[in-house]
Amino acid sequence: MGVTMGFLAFLLVGGSSGVLAWVFYPGTRRGKPKAKQFLLALLIGSIAAAIASYGGQFARFFQAGQMLEWCSAIVAACLAGCFYAAITK
Repeated sequence: MGVTMGFLAFLLVGGSSGVLAWVFYPGTRRGKPKAKQFLLALLIGSIAAAIASYGGQFARFFQAGQMLEWCSAIVAACLAGCFYAAITK
């Protein structure tokens, strides 16, 4: 049950961090944002959060459930969202 809950948590936290980073990233918009861009930012953020979490556990920087794991997942999702926004805006 822990693995499933961790995956769902990173989907939610990483996805929302990625989308918020994409929405608030400064830059010029070329029209109204489309649902495809929104979903892609959500996907990129959740993947970045999962990679940061599992990569940090693999490198033995932290264990599952520690605060550093959550912080690294949020920072990775925000950076991935900003990187995506910099490319698309």
